[in-house]
Amino acid sequence: MRDVSKFLSGFRRFQHSYLGEQHALFDRLAQQGQRPRALVIACCDSRCDPALLTDCDPGDMFVVRNVANLVPPHVQATYFAATTSAIAFAVHNLEVEHIIVMGHAQCGGIRALMEHKAPGCNEEELIAKWLDIAEDARQQVLHEFKDKPLQVQTHACEQSAILVSLENLMSYPWISSRVQQGKLALHGWYFDMHNGELYEYTPQTGMFEVLVDKLEPSAHEAS
Repeated sequence: MRDVSKFLSGFRRFQHSYLGEQHALFDRLAQQGQRPRALVIACCDSRCDPALLTDCDPGDMFVVRNVANLVPPHVQATYFAATTSAIAFAVHNLEVEHIIVMGHAQCGGIRALMEHKAPGCNEEELIAKWLDIAEDARQQVLHEFKDKPLQVQTHACEQSAILVSLENLMSYPWISSRVQQGKLALHGWYFDMHNGELYEYTPQTGMFEVLVDKLEPSAHEAS
């Protein structure tokens, strides 16, 4: 079993960065509380930490992470209260101005949804019940990409599931009313880890379009 010394060393670096000479930020956060401008609903995948991907400081974003970055519909809010209560806190108590649903490439949860294997144990039943939130996305992909390989279908479902979560967010009256009043904006982001690009869903085109394109190699690297 691997030890956790890497994490302890990392915490020491965190201390030096935020609790040492440059401690003003955490002093302010401790005294005034948190006022994040955005709620980010992201996947549990260890490769896709939204704060790391966006290089945020502590206090910048309120983060909810679950398998496949899903949002249950309002009718299932109490059944999946771990996620929905966090969303409620961010919107009602913290009054965030943005909600970002951030999906990503190579999502194991979405792949499991597309493979649609019968659960073989209690753990798999829990996962399947949760992934069922995105069943509409799976059905749409199967209809539109029925002759395509699983890899193509999974990629399409990774993005389609983001749209399901955005639609589900709007089923909450206390979210839809804030959106209509211009107090809250919803965003669908997709992190392509293959190319290092960030995409955003554009309602006007109905497509995910590049928000931040891939990093071009420097002249030294290219030579």
